[in-house]
Amino acid sequence: MDEQGRSVIWLAKQIDCERTNIYNIFSRKDINTNLLERISLELNHNFFKELSDGFKMKKKE
Repeated sequence: MDEQGRSVIWLAKQIDCERTNIYNIFSRKDINTNLLERISLELNHNFFKELSDGFKMKKKE
């Protein structure tokens, strides 16, 4: 979000939730895939690819 100049308030509006919920999402250990998809689409960033790449690296270790 920082790289795109986006704020928490902007993201909250895009995914139709309260600003405080965004902070809650950031602090979670886990995230629902539907929610991650919505965030990915709004930020035009494939977080699923990052997760997949991270899994591949952990698997090699």
